[in-house]
Amino acid sequence: MENTSSILALTIGGQQVSGWQVFLLGALVIVGLVIAILVINFFSVWIRALFSGARVGFTELIALRLRSVPVGLIVDNRITAVKSGLDVTIDDLSTHYLAGGSIEMVVLALIAARKAGIHLVFDRACAIDLATKGTGKTVLEAVKTSVNPKVIDCPNPSSGKTTIDAVAKDGIVIRARARVTVRTNLDRFVGGATEETIIARVGEGIVSTIGSADSYKEVLENPDRISKTVLDKALDSNTAFEILSIDIADVDVGENVGAKLQGEQAEANKLIAQAQAEVRRAAAVALEQEMSARVQEMRARVVEAEAQVPLAMSEAFRNGNLGVMDYYRMRNVQADTGMRDSIAGSGSSNAGAKPPGS
Repeated sequence: MENTSSILALTIGGQQVSGWQVFLLGALVIVGLVIAILVINFFSVWIRALFSGARVGFTELIALRLRSVPVGLIVDNRITAVKSGLDVTIDDLSTHYLAGGSIEMVVLALIAARKAGIHLVFDRACAIDLATKGTGKTVLEAVKTSVNPKVIDCPNPSSGKTTIDAVAKDGIVIRARARVTVRTNLDRFVGGATEETIIARVGEGIVSTIGSADSYKEVLENPDRISKTVLDKALDSNTAFEILSIDIADVDVGENVGAKLQGEQAEANKLIAQAQAEVRRAAAVALEQEMSARVQEMRARVVEAEAQVPLAMSEAFRNGNLGVMDYYRMRNVQADTGMRDSIAGSGSSNAGAKPPGS
């Protein structure tokens, strides 16, 4: 046992040091190195935050590094916020960064809102920032629009249309173009409808107002009637914007759609009448053909009845009901009737002819 203790013992500066003391000394050296590394890595950031009035602890800096959060970005934005009078913690900024948000835009938006006297809390700013992610817009733009209203063209020129076309009651087309002044409603920005909804609602209101006018002259005489009517409909409800004004930038007169429609209706009515007349003509032709067939049928029946006369006469001869003299008297009557018919026919033809020399 004494030999083992002598092996673990060392002599430093003429003094004998045990192995446990060596181990403790090594641990202290390692801790010192770690502290030196931390000081080297975080000292500049820490001292910058200290002198800026946004004090931050080394434990918070270490926690940021362990969570793979850029320390300099978080500390610099907190310094900006604190110098602007905002109470934002390191944990708040790092949490929003890990959620995929842009802490620079959030801090700048909070500063802009504070300078403009707009009530905007950190959580609301973070929600707006995450809602605008991937849309090409930022929370800072939303705050700026709330401070400085923006103008929206109705209809949107990018849609390919330059005017909103509507028809008055007299059938005249009115082409209108409006400019809508809006500002962001931060309380309804998350979940509220976008600019496209504003444009669609304003367009619908313009069409409805023009359509209710008795004449296109009323619209041309009072174009402000359109903006007043549209504003009274509260078109900005459930949207991310508040409509401040609707100005009619241009009003033009288009074609007479009413007359065109009436002409097309008259042409359609004419075609319908022609079709109905053709149906009646076809029905008359069919009836005529049917009557002709019935006449031929009657004639056939007469011929058939006449063919029965000789048979009846022969039957009467055989039965003794008809004598020879009766037959001759009947023939004389027939001949006399035929002669009179011929005389009557020739007389009527001579009466219808013009006398010679007339």
